[in-house]
Amino acid sequence: MNEAIREAASLLRAGETVAFPTETVYGLGADARSNEAVERIFAAKGRPSDNPLIVHIADLSQLDAIVLEVNDTARRLMEAYWPGPLTLVLPVRPGAVSPRVTAGLSTVAVRMPAHDIALRLIAAAGCPVAAPSANRSGRPSPTLASHVGEDLAGLIGGIVDGGPTGVGLESTVAEAGPDGTVTVLRPGSVTAEALARVAASVHTDPALHSSGREENSPAPRSPGMKYTHYAPRGSLRIVRGQDPGAVAARVQAELAAAEARGEVTGVLAYDEHLHQYRASIVISLGPIGALENAAHRLYAGLRRFDEEGATFMVAEACPEEGVGLAVMNRLLKAAGNEVIDV
Repeated sequence: MNEAIREAASLLRAGETVAFPTETVYGLGADARSNEAVERIFAAKGRPSDNPLIVHIADLSQLDAIVLEVNDTARRLMEAYWPGPLTLVLPVRPGAVSPRVTAGLSTVAVRMPAHDIALRLIAAAGCPVAAPSANRSGRPSPTLASHVGEDLAGLIGGIVDGGPTGVGLESTVAEAGPDGTVTVLRPGSVTAEALARVAASVHTDPALHSSGREENSPAPRSPGMKYTHYAPRGSLRIVRGQDPGAVAARVQAELAAAEARGEVTGVLAYDEHLHQYRASIVISLGPIGALENAAHRLYAGLRRFDEEGATFMVAEACPEEGVGLAVMNRLLKAAGNEVIDV
């Protein structure tokens, strides 16, 4: 692995792109300071130009060169959750990173990943590394190096294979105000409840609850806010309701109707209800009471639907509390906000 990290760091210094593991998902990295290098990320992913990137650092000493200031609230969050799956939106130092990284905003999203390979790679490269998820834009994010290869083989400089990622969903993105208020721009495994242990108050950005109609929405303040993401190739619907029996009945009715149309069907469901469903592909998200399992399994499940040719899929909703907020955020993006309420 040492040699692989040395080779990958050399590619980054030369302005190339390298996919590497983090504790969340695999990232596609490039020197955040170089317009040409960052442009290679956008070209490989087919990523919209107004979608900002996250800058990854390996040491707090790198922050001063990137941002203008870190307020007390942000500093407390760093002390509590860095290294880790928390990205903070901070005022960017003019000229510190490529304007392609910030998408023209006056802020930059920064995090320090909690993954040994990622930290060693960034340190060896000697530069801040801009890195969105290492997939074609709109596809499920990669949790294995093989997923990166499926999407980006021949389009990037290389892949560092560090095995499966741990968390399975992208980092929480938050902005900390000087008054102690924290705004969640993208939910993740560092939950609102966890942030509230440090912040005076926590709330979610209203854009997280929008309909997802992209043509009239403003430029996103954070990755993952605006565009349809994480989507399988077939059609995905979410069934949501308070009565588990009613939800299960509607899920199976949707699957049966799709099968009658000749569709290859799939279902994402929790262990407690799995036995009730008949579909071509049945995927467990784990127990409903342990949603960290759903976070870990979601993207691999969506990719399995593609591998097995599913054309119509239904997913059970989960409570939007704790990490469930992040799971539902990704599911809603994957389904294009197509929800059936029962």
